[in-house]
Amino acid sequence: MASSNPPPAPLSAAFAAAFRRIAPASGLLRFDAFMALALYDPALGYYRRNRRRVGRARGADFYTATSLGPLFGELVAAAAAGLLTGAGHAPAAHTFVEIGAEPDGGVLAGVPHPFAAVRHLRVGDDPTLAGPCVVFSNELFDAQPIRRFVRRAAAWHELGVGLAPAGDALVEADLGPAPTEVSTALPPPNETPEGYRFDAPLAAAELAASIARLPWHGLFLAFDYGKSFAELGHAVPAGTARAYFQHTQHNDLLARPGEQDLTAHICWDWLVEALAAAGCARPVVVSQESFFVHHAAEALDAALAAEGGRANSPRKRALMHLLHPAQMGQKFQVLHALKPAAGA
Repeated sequence: MASSNPPPAPLSAAFAAAFRRIAPASGLLRFDAFMALALYDPALGYYRRNRRRVGRARGADFYTATSLGPLFGELVAAAAAGLLTGAGHAPAAHTFVEIGAEPDGGVLAGVPHPFAAVRHLRVGDDPTLAGPCVVFSNELFDAQPIRRFVRRAAAWHELGVGLAPAGDALVEADLGPAPTEVSTALPPPNETPEGYRFDAPLAAAELAASIARLPWHGLFLAFDYGKSFAELGHAVPAGTARAYFQHTQHNDLLARPGEQDLTAHICWDWLVEALAAAGCARPVVVSQESFFVHHAAEALDAALAAEGGRANSPRKRALMHLLHPAQMGQKFQVLHALKPAAGA
């Protein structure tokens, strides 16, 4: 995927007006507030627009594992069923709930599965969950708003967004030293160099905690990309936030708000802690390759056997894309955990 910045686009009058409506007297927004406006505003948000975002077609902005055809869904269903069965639970008693599904269908669309039912929860849907469930998401948590920090003068400073004087562009702003209640979650400033950026995926951890606290039991299964807290604090000096527009990855996060995707790596340590605190048993993070090899081995064998000697069939290409370490196999990780029923 290309990574050069596309030509800048003028800020729309509608977005500038929305920005002014929610900005405090300073005229500056924290980055997470800007990102929430750009992605989730009911009228202007990228994920609220009725348009094709995902896929390889021209006009889309990025593709996911679901863009490779039904094989991903087949492997997800097999792995989820195997994890439930291995823990002594009947898959047929569980509802498969996909959170953050695209409007044109979910991961199990057209895929045979052993579950009692399938539900899709999209942006803005009531996140009610109860009873036995498989709670599944694919690239949900990386799209949650982040707070941005930069190490300046031996301390963390929070970054925000403001309007340029002419009101026709957005500009990055320094909001001053990080608030005390947040600074304790950041790496020690004396362990990071001057100018180091830390993109804090706090909302992703809060979302995981809120999902885990709901009165459901069964399997939590999240496919996403992220890093450990140590990696975020030491291995990515420019931060992890980036934008996607028409299959181009770039770093101009303030360009064409509402028209491009914004994303950042999640902190797996924070999600694991959130699930454990809500009673989930032994949350585990593994690579996508390892997850499917260990939990969907029979489905993998069946997929290969069905293709016979066709070395370059579409399904074999999809399988290679999902598993190969240089493609999605290591780029994506899977967090899974069993949540016992109350009192169990």
